[in-house]
Amino acid sequence: MLNDILKKKEQLDAARPLPKHTLRTLQEKLFLEWTYNSNAIEGNTLTLNETKVVLEGITIGGKTLREHLEVINHQEAIFFVEKIVKSEEPLSEWQIKNIHGLVLKGIDDANSGVYREEQVFISGAEHVPPAAILIQEKIEDMMNWYRNEGSHLNAIERGTMLHAIFVGIHPFIDGNGRTARLLLNLELMKGGYPPVIIKVENRLAYYEALDKAHTTNDFRDFIFLVEAEVEDSLDLYLQTIQ
Repeated sequence: MLNDILKKKEQLDAARPLPKHTLRTLQEKLFLEWTYNSNAIEGNTLTLNETKVVLEGITIGGKTLREHLEVINHQEAIFFVEKIVKSEEPLSEWQIKNIHGLVLKGIDDANSGVYREEQVFISGAEHVPPAAILIQEKIEDMMNWYRNEGSHLNAIERGTMLHAIFVGIHPFIDGNGRTARLLLNLELMKGGYPPVIIKVENRLAYYEALDKAHTTNDFRDFIFLVEAEVEDSLDLYLQTIQ
């Protein structure tokens, strides 16, 4: 699959720069679907169309304030990720905390961008995240991996592994999944790929692949799942410009 992806990436690169209107509408579509699916995976009940309406500034009756904030915050976090990509800033712990801070803004300000101080468990998973006292050490290990071994991987593998390692640490009391998917796409976008959408209908396979990675150190299923989503996003771009 990776060879097909690289060929499609070459086709997309050859077509760049894309027409401004085409690029803008593609980004709007992917950013909306990214926000909808990432929130839906975590239990947000807003539909795709309701998510779009909330981003236009309209309140949906019968939905909680938290669900509205999750949509608005996620879009702000995407814009922050875009800014990092455009400025070509290297990944830092500060950036990770800021991304998470945006995810929980107005929802749980006391814990936004702040590492947890208690043990947590991942519902339905065999893997148990490390004790709170070990989080700083684990994050530093992750950043060392990123700067060393991770730097030798292609953008897809590096982003996928970063996502998996981060979720395994589960450094925050809430918002870890959304933050991990933002980090995944940060790496992909740095590499010139369009953002990927981990679709809510693939939630079970997504969780199972992550748990397998955490419990057996076998990341192949998770990498394969992400590669399939990368190919979907590339296909969308290529269909639009052909």
